[in-house]
Amino acid sequence: MMMQIGPTLPAHNLQVFQARRSVFECSGSPLNPMNRGPVRKPQSLSTEMTKKHLSNLEKLLQKQSHPDPPELDPPRIEENRIRGVLGGLNLNGVWPEMKAAEEMSPRHLNRLQRLLSKSAEYSPRNSLGSRWREYHGSNDWAGMLDPLDGNLRREVVRFGEFIQAAYHCFHSKPATSAEEAQWPRHVALPDRSYRVTKGLYATASIGLPKWVDDVAPDLGWMTQRSSWVGYVAVCDDRREIQRMGRRDIVIALRGTATCLEWAENVRDILVPISDEEGSNNKQPAKVECGFLSLFKTRGEHVPSLAESVVDEVQRLKEKYKGESLSITITGHSLGAALALLVGDELSTCAPDMPPTAVFSFGGPRVGNRAFASRLDSNGVKVLRVVNSQDLVTRVPGMFVSEDLDKRLRESQAGKFLNVLDNSMPWAYAHVGKELRLDTKMSPFLKPDADVACCHDLEAYLHLVDGFVASNCPFRANAKRSLWKLLNEQRSNVKRLYTSKAKALTLNKIQKGGMAMPSHLQSPS
Repeated sequence: MMMQIGPTLPAHNLQVFQARRSVFECSGSPLNPMNRGPVRKPQSLSTEMTKKHLSNLEKLLQKQSHPDPPELDPPRIEENRIRGVLGGLNLNGVWPEMKAAEEMSPRHLNRLQRLLSKSAEYSPRNSLGSRWREYHGSNDWAGMLDPLDGNLRREVVRFGEFIQAAYHCFHSKPATSAEEAQWPRHVALPDRSYRVTKGLYATASIGLPKWVDDVAPDLGWMTQRSSWVGYVAVCDDRREIQRMGRRDIVIALRGTATCLEWAENVRDILVPISDEEGSNNKQPAKVECGFLSLFKTRGEHVPSLAESVVDEVQRLKEKYKGESLSITITGHSLGAALALLVGDELSTCAPDMPPTAVFSFGGPRVGNRAFASRLDSNGVKVLRVVNSQDLVTRVPGMFVSEDLDKRLRESQAGKFLNVLDNSMPWAYAHVGKELRLDTKMSPFLKPDADVACCHDLEAYLHLVDGFVASNCPFRANAKRSLWKLLNEQRSNVKRLYTSKAKALTLNKIQKGGMAMPSHLQSPS
């Protein structure tokens, strides 16, 4: 009777078994019925004893040979390869204070590698279609802010990137010449479906003595009265127009950059926005003197910001007559203040102006309560993105929150405050709806980040990208890269992502071809 052992063994152990089989044949094992050596009369063995010997033999072979590893699926194979790369980083030596095995797992390394990458990863843009007016503020973004609607988040981040393009364009060539004012600057737009049609300039009404330029001729742009402040762009891509449900005109405005712009910022006395204000015995709409000066003053070689915006929007409105149009005005810091003035100007210059919305980041107060009411009555929708830690959003005017002001006005002190609005030169009020963020909600930024970080535009976009709701932690699947934030606010980013960022982006990882998945969670 011949018993089969091979089928019970792993496939790769057959060769080992064959080698051992030959040894048993030479030694004349009584268990080998095919033994051709000198024949000996085998002892009478019971069936149970034979099974026991065969079982012992099989265990011996399995013990001395290595079984095949189970077949891994592609993600596990990739994870094992990443573990090999991770071992080459020697993280225990680079990061002695952390538990490398726990904190720097392949999944965590993948996440940080993607977030520290220079390449941007954009969320899918869903079709807004017939709902575009809601996302443009027709219902004051009711039900979209807390929790934050995913489509609205993507649109807000996109508008912020338009402002970043304005900053980059200005800093690449801050000086303004008489010749360049005739032609629009080249602006590297983040969204290629838009085309820049006009450059915008803001002019200060005050100047510095001539000797300042003589002392520092290389810094003349800091003291120049007229400076490039933004641009007008229009969507020209048919697919994007179809996705958005209309053709969009964007007006993007940067923040303060020159000495004279800073000087205008501190001229915080409220003045009437026009000569007609107050003639009908109502509270006149007033705005900050410095902001209005930058908006209305003509330059030596350039028109005022107000004139440029109105002329260009009227031209585009006529060019695309008959199409569904929208006007989106976006700005940061000083640009946020000027954006409100642009919205007011456009809403009063023509009766048939397309739907107009302002998306502002880190904007200061601009005018009084009558100015806020004027914008609202003219149909200008305003969404203010505010960081609770940003001091700029609390000035000028009384250094109190809008919630406190609202509670005081609803109390018995309300009538007294309303009387003060007409007489006090600093009776400022914010405009529109508010999307409130908080630096402390970010797992990447230090909770005690400084004033500059809390007002930084990239920090704002980082917070918007991670915001879910006021009672929820930072979004787990946030996709915005940390590269800009790390370079611009390194001292305010947690040590976990600064001191070791270089170690996480070693050439070993890049040469190893470690594939980054398209959607990865960020730490929370």
